[in-house]
Amino acid sequence: MKSAKRRVRAVLFDFDGTLADSYAGIAASVNHVRARRGLPPLAVAEVRKHVGRGPAHLLQHTVPGADLDRDVAAYRAHHPSVMEAGTRLLPGARDAVLAVKRGGLLLAVCSNKPRPFTERLLQHLDLADFVNVVLGPEDVPRPKPDPAMVLCALDRLGVAAADALYVGDMSVDVQCARAAGVEVWVVTTGSDEPAVLQQARPDRLLSHLGELPGLLGLAD
Repeated sequence: MKSAKRRVRAVLFDFDGTLADSYAGIAASVNHVRARRGLPPLAVAEVRKHVGRGPAHLLQHTVPGADLDRDVAAYRAHHPSVMEAGTRLLPGARDAVLAVKRGGLLLAVCSNKPRPFTERLLQHLDLADFVNVVLGPEDVPRPKPDPAMVLCALDRLGVAAADALYVGDMSVDVQCARAAGVEVWVVTTGSDEPAVLQQARPDRLLSHLGELPGLLGLAD
């Protein structure tokens, strides 16, 4: 573990499972696609396990025998109708974002969720004004765990990897940050179980984002 209260210039957040619990909305769209194929609905907990690696991965693992291009298109067409009602901020998320901004740090969101969905949800959750850069899989050649998204965010922010912190909720996030040379903390509020996160060996494991301001020396 790295020391607490390390001063950074920028904090990069994942979205699903890190800033927001969006699993109900995601499950609703998955079940919409399943219904089109005559399949019964899945529980939110089952869908949640497959969130975080992008829509193609999600549907490959929740809609058997899928026509992937058609199913992704159906998912993306349906999701705007349910994503706001099916998404809420996770405990401590708003306080963490506000503390980062009050501390004069830059803020980015790097998510495998399609960027238009992330941008709309940040507006809905009243966080958009605090975020300097939003990136999704359409902005880079390869999604996370490839480091391209984090490296692109650092470039747009004008911040070196050594001066940034990445905060996510999955082993994918740890792999991505490691490959980008960025310190990585993870919260246990997302798709991966704590044991999986510990095995991925992040620099710090948090139970929720409310711990972040104090650890960065940003608490009031």
